[in-house]
Amino acid sequence: MKRILFVCLGNICRSPAAEGVLRAKARDRGMSLYIESAGTGAWHAGDPPDARMIKAAGRRGYDLSHQRARKVTDADFFEFDYLLAMDLSNQVDLLEVAPPNRECDIRLFLDFADSETRETPDPYYGGDQGFEHVLDLIELGAAGFLDHLEDESE
Repeated sequence: MKRILFVCLGNICRSPAAEGVLRAKARDRGMSLYIESAGTGAWHAGDPPDARMIKAAGRRGYDLSHQRARKVTDADFFEFDYLLAMDLSNQVDLLEVAPPNRECDIRLFLDFADSETRETPDPYYGGDQGFEHVLDLIELGAAGFLDHLEDESE
């Protein structure tokens, strides 16, 4: 079973949304994956996702309410097959702390999307439309990433 960890800055907006979306999309395709999310920082450790993201995701049928924020750990580099960063800054942060003998692939999540956009913007300081835009991008990324995993297993 493939193990995927989504990573953003505080683990309360983008990465928990990606976790919830990918979990639902994988289930719809009959794929069995282990999916979690984490942040590069620990400011929100133990907190649920941002209420605005829970609400926006809920309107699309994704339940994020059970998730709790956590920080990336050294063990994550060995326990997951993919660490998927939500933006270039998150990817750089991961690569800077990654052990040289890591067992995971550290990639930018939207590199799997059928989109010109490579980074998932942080909607934290914006309005409701920012959360909707992020979910649109995450849904594109999830579809592309699942296609990648299916191709990889052939």
